[in-house]
Amino acid sequence: MNLSFIEELQVNLSDFITGINRFQRIDKLLYENVNWRKEVHEHFKNLLAYMIHHNASDIDLGGPGTRGKIWYRIYGNKSPCDDMPSYNEDEITLILLNVLNETQKKILYEKKNIDFSMEMVFDGQDKPNRFRGDIYFDRNYLSANFRKIDQKVRHIKSLNFPENIIKRLNLYYEKSGLYLITGISGSGKSTTLDSIVDMNNHTNKAHIVIIGDPIEFIHRSDKCIVKHRNVGDDVLSFEDGTVQALRQDPDIIIVGEMRDPQTIATVIEVTDSGHKVFTTLHTSSAIDSIHRIIGEFPPNEQDRIRMRLADTIRVCISQKLIPDKKGKVVMTKEILSVDSSVKAAIRNKNIGEIYQMMVEGKKKGMMTLEQDLLNLYRKNVISKETALNYANNRKIMIQLLQF
Repeated sequence: MNLSFIEELQVNLSDFITGINRFQRIDKLLYENVNWRKEVHEHFKNLLAYMIHHNASDIDLGGPGTRGKIWYRIYGNKSPCDDMPSYNEDEITLILLNVLNETQKKILYEKKNIDFSMEMVFDGQDKPNRFRGDIYFDRNYLSANFRKIDQKVRHIKSLNFPENIIKRLNLYYEKSGLYLITGISGSGKSTTLDSIVDMNNHTNKAHIVIIGDPIEFIHRSDKCIVKHRNVGDDVLSFEDGTVQALRQDPDIIIVGEMRDPQTIATVIEVTDSGHKVFTTLHTSSAIDSIHRIIGEFPPNEQDRIRMRLADTIRVCISQKLIPDKKGKVVMTKEILSVDSSVKAAIRNKNIGEIYQMMVEGKKKGMMTLEQDLLNLYRKNVISKETALNYANNRKIMIQLLQF
């Protein structure tokens, strides 16, 4: 136990009080003691400061699975930290509830989960660090993950996209269309989106509306006016935010995630009306992304969605963060640049043919994930084992490595 008042707290708690009732009792006692709140805040601040100092991307705490330890993900590897103190479940509850306001606590108790963003100023810093937090129930205890939001946006060219793809992402060259950034959680989708926003913000005179859950990086308006709408605080849902954006005179709309058929249909409709829309999906390849969008709808609606998707989709970038030989991580990607042949393949239900189009589409900026992995292997950035382990198609990867 590390909090000085924890024994005093537990005297006021019965072992028979569990779950939400225990959380609410702890919260009431915390609210009544200003000094407790200050001490809890300092502990939490120290946990995040360690995260910043050691360049960790994530911190996990709470729940039986952590064994009382604080876990950090550093360069892709997540492990318990022996340098930080261990906390019992009541101490974790104190730390996590102290982060939330009353409205957020109600959401947590009702939904057993809350996703939010927050800021923290550390000693010697002028600007606050931003974090994305997710607090949830784990076997009737509170558990959480906090992810560090980068303080600086990466320049679009640092992502090593072909120049003709960067042009397609730029409002100056293409005024409308659907642009997908896909990948599993933690694959850098938000980083890529922020780089795209940053490029457009500094090169075009326009209006960008960002709808996020939560909003992560805050962009300062430059040549563009940039608006940030946080789901839950500023707008009720991604779908509502997308529809409302039409009445806000946008040039670019950023939809943080297409989570359901309603949002997907709305995004395609808004794109079809002549706007440039960027959004994300939790898929691992360009072909999977197309299948996923169409498959979200009932069979009797799929042909209609397929046709509208073929008309609107422009670029799909699927990415992964993988370990390199230096013990850090590097981004690998698959890029589909949609042309008339790709549109025809989607319309005619020949989506499987798109892979070969990417293989042969280097001049148009296209590449498969396996081609990019091979390129990283030949540059001695990653090992052969890493290339094989992270390929979408292991058989094709083996064939490429043999040449």
